Amino acid sequence: MPVDAKSPRVGLMVTCLVDLMRPAVGFATVRLLEQAGCTVVVPEQTCCGQPAWNSGERAAAADLAKAMIRAFADCDYVVAPSGSCAGMVRLHYPELFKDDPEWGPKAHHLARRTHELTSFLVDVLGVERVEARYDGHVTYHDSCSGLRELGVKEQPRRLLAGVEGLRLTELPEAEVCCGFGGTFCVKYPEISAKMVSDKAAAVAATGADTLLAGDMGCLMNMAGRLHRLGSPVAVRHVAEILAGELSAPPIGGGKS
Repeated sequence: MPVDAKSPRVGLMVTCLVDLMRPAVGFATVRLLEQAGCTVVVPEQTCCGQPAWNSGERAAAADLAKAMIRAFADCDYVVAPSGSCAGMVRLHYPELFKDDPEWGPKAHHLARRTHELTSFLVDVLGVERVEARYDGHVTYHDSCSGLRELGVKEQPRRLLAGVEGLRLTELPEAEVCCGFGGTFCVKYPEISAKMVSDKAAAVAATGADTLLAGDMGCLMNMAGRLHRLGSPVAVRHVAEILAGELSAPPIGGGKS
């Protein structure tokens, strides 16, 4: 979908975890979108329905999805600082309503307009550089939903390459799941704990002082494990670095 010459009206999908656990990511997202020339609106909204969808609760997921479709009906685009939430809308809303003659077209319309943040900046708006500085050594974890459902891989790295002072070391096995996986960590806690422990060891192997990712679930899971291990590594959402929004302390502890 091409960007109109006028300032596009972009609806911010805040996401539950950003709203409840890390509002700074929402503010950073707004700043990045406004710097890119967008008019940002934040409609009243609720959960996208992903936990219900993943748990097989189709009726509950449909009710939540309908509320989101109505909330963002007048937006040119919808942007989420989360690959998992954006993936739910782009891929699973059409599936959820595939046999519904009324809501099916509406779900497809919203799906086509919905993007993960870094993908929207790079692939839709053509942003090549952000005005930010971070004097640190970082590594980056690719969240499963953003990577596998939406193809988000190079976009955050391209933007981070323009951040002054920042040095990126690739994370060994960056594409391996951190063990969060939404309800996976609740259903299979022992497996999840082993996966996040392996991820923490990979982070330590890079020598980086900061761990970045684009999904709050992954970030909270990894930050929690690093904190329990006594690691000084700071954990932040990539939007915070790209927007220069560092007023909030690192997730779960780490250096300031």
